[in-house]
Amino acid sequence: MLFIILMIFIGGAFILQIFLGYFQVKHLSGVFVRMRRKGKVAIGKKKGHFKSGTIVFLAVDSKGNILEAKKMQGVTILARFRTLKELAGENIMNINAFKVGQYNKLLKLAIDDAVKNYRTVVQGGTVEEAAGTPLSTAWIGIRSLFMNRGRSNNQKG
Repeated sequence: MLFIILMIFIGGAFILQIFLGYFQVKHLSGVFVRMRRKGKVAIGKKKGHFKSGTIVFLAVDSKGNILEAKKMQGVTILARFRTLKELAGENIMNINAFKVGQYNKLLKLAIDDAVKNYRTVVQGGTVEEAAGTPLSTAWIGIRSLFMNRGRSNNQKG
């Protein structure tokens, strides 16, 4: 009986996480769309394995001036975007360690990532996709193995 109650509790927590995660993703995409209407958006992120992860959006005009800067930092799915007023009006190419000195380490690294990504795109390069988690990488490998097997069987027939 205790096992069944525990499984119901775990299942309920999982469903609640999915439900709240949906609203977090909806919030994230809404903020991105609003900022994208202002100009290009430089995105920076830094995963915090046991600390809070951080995402930074920098809306940039055609001259590289930051029109709006927002951060989402937190451990839970309840994290929301907050405005970074200190970066508004700065030129993204002039962002350095001194200008972001008052921020915590993860936020500084996320801002650096956004600036690096912006510079890469402006210079005509492409931004590499982040490597997946070990579980997602294994799933992609297994899925592609079965898809390739299906293709080779179809080609033989």
